[in-house]
Amino acid sequence: MKILPLCVLLFLVAAWDVRAQVDIDPEMAGTGHFDMTGFPQWTIDLRRGSIIAFGAFPFAYLASVFIFDWFRVATNDWDRRFAPWPFYPPGRIGHSEADQFRIIGIGAATSVVIAVIDHGIMRSRRNRAAREARALAPGTPIIIRTPLHEEEAAFAEPESP
Repeated sequence: MKILPLCVLLFLVAAWDVRAQVDIDPEMAGTGHFDMTGFPQWTIDLRRGSIIAFGAFPFAYLASVFIFDWFRVATNDWDRRFAPWPFYPPGRIGHSEADQFRIIGIGAATSVVIAVIDHGIMRSRRNRAAREARALAPGTPIIIRTPLHEEEAAFAEPESP
């Protein structure tokens, strides 16, 4: 019965990430283009953070299992019964339920730390770009080059040789 609160918590975390449906512009329906200009920056950052955290979790979990197993065998005088995955003996001593929760917690915390580090990097890049834009002399033209979608490329002016 101890697993039920964990399942409820995971369901709530997954449900928290659900977004409301938006009306689709019929002209943009088949292009696969989604316009993010109407959202505040903090929601875009939160979405990016959740994607990175959930994407990093499997790797963080595997790394935490690997490190936890080696730490456990080292703290038990290199007893073969505590050997990690590739070296499992027949009489292996498995992880307790508390150890399993620790491993999941360490993996989750590591993935959140990765997302926070990514947020810091992206925020510093945005701040540097804003500082550079403020440092330009008044009247300096700013050229923004974005990749064109196939539909927009058909209407773009041809480049002169």
